[in-house]
Amino acid sequence: MSQSSNIAAPAAPLGSAASRGAGTLGLWVMLSGTFLVVLDFFIVNVALPSMQRELHASAGTLQMVVAGYGLATAAGLVTGGRLGDMFGRRRMFMLGLLLFTLASAACGLAPNAELLVAARVLQGLAGALLQPQVLAMIGLAYTGDSRARAFAAYGLTLGLGATLGQLVGGLLIHADLAGLGWRSCFLINLPIGLLALVLAPRVIPPLANNSGNSRLDLAGMLLVAASSVAVVLPLVEGREQGWPLWSWLCLAAAVPLWAVFARQQQRLAARGGAPLVAPALLANSRFVTGLFTTLAFYIGNASFYFVLALYLQQGLALDPLGSGLVFTALAIGFFATSMAGARLARRFGGRPPIALGALVLAAGHALQLVNVAGWPGHAHVVAWMVPLLALQGAGLGMVMAPLVSTVLAGLPAQHAGVASGVLSMVQQAGNALGVALIGILFYGRLGSLSEAPAYAGAFGAALAYLTISALTVAVLHRRGEAASGEGSE
Repeated sequence: MSQSSNIAAPAAPLGSAASRGAGTLGLWVMLSGTFLVVLDFFIVNVALPSMQRELHASAGTLQMVVAGYGLATAAGLVTGGRLGDMFGRRRMFMLGLLLFTLASAACGLAPNAELLVAARVLQGLAGALLQPQVLAMIGLAYTGDSRARAFAAYGLTLGLGATLGQLVGGLLIHADLAGLGWRSCFLINLPIGLLALVLAPRVIPPLANNSGNSRLDLAGMLLVAASSVAVVLPLVEGREQGWPLWSWLCLAAAVPLWAVFARQQQRLAARGGAPLVAPALLANSRFVTGLFTTLAFYIGNASFYFVLALYLQQGLALDPLGSGLVFTALAIGFFATSMAGARLARRFGGRPPIALGALVLAAGHALQLVNVAGWPGHAHVVAWMVPLLALQGAGLGMVMAPLVSTVLAGLPAQHAGVASGVLSMVQQAGNALGVALIGILFYGRLGSLSEAPAYAGAFGAALAYLTISALTVAVLHRRGEAASGEGSE
């Protein structure tokens, strides 16, 4: 599909500016921010049972530890990208990293579940300021093959942060350093964040402000946040509270809120103002199709790790370390196909085989469902689960690593921050929405039962949902490629 002619063509597309000497160390520092944001979404999965026991948290509160972080990040990402355009991407990256490190300390020291959820929300908001700067800085600081490699490294970082988070969390909880237990999963961020803060001004160049406007669309910012909350909050809390009236009212309000936001953005742009998201950007059909594909993928991403961690620890009675070691198979499969991404792209006509990867992922989910349903015994389930997790990881790697660069390809430089923020928002919104939806399915199927067969049934239902999600990704990507006339696979 061709890009919309409504977007004014800049002197150079996103990322084609001459390399400003960020170098390899600069890229590592940028990606350390991404790694922390992604790691902290997923590392808590393996720590959830420990948190629940120590803090006496309900199932709904437990979901909010995960979904609240993703929701806060999603609600603030577009604003974060806009702030980077306005005040400098390196400056906002460093501010976000500082706030994220401080919020991580608050999470690690939280005395109860309520304060932990509040600290996670603050951590998510800091991540919303930090995350879009990374994509924008990569797009503007590198060019040619260096830019392609940098985006590939970004995709790899996303996947490894998600898959290795389970193993890192399990190792930290098992080590029980200074008796901290699950708290070390958050406190480990402090040395990483502080080191990155020291290095950032030395190895990341100050990138020019391309927006040409220093005004912030406060109304748009509030509408985006309200719309996101209206969708995810009732899905997380509604089931736990028996679907009260407020949960249905919130869901009903989400669509008109998004419609009001779209209309407000159009009017502001028509008056010559600075909308949070330029309507011309959303008129780019290729970008919008990529966003829908991204949403479909991430709705099944975090939710998979969430229910897998619960099944391994509560259904199969594995300890956090054992659960983390099982997750390693997923990371191995992901790493293998991510590293082979360039070779796979060449084999499929120069474009990454995203639809094929989604089909591989769907097959992995379906086979895992057969495994869980067919082997009620602990030993047999885990023995077959490990190679199937490697297959699922391989599918994830074929999709996740190249999806970012595919969605952002060819966008104008003046939209770098906002486009990165919108894409990151869709990723995080998909993660949070997926956890909320699969939580309804998983806990609804589980009910009040706590035996292994009940957990197997709940996990099996979740795998059926995940299979459908992966197939949806394949269909959306195929249709997008067919419409563009670029059939890459």
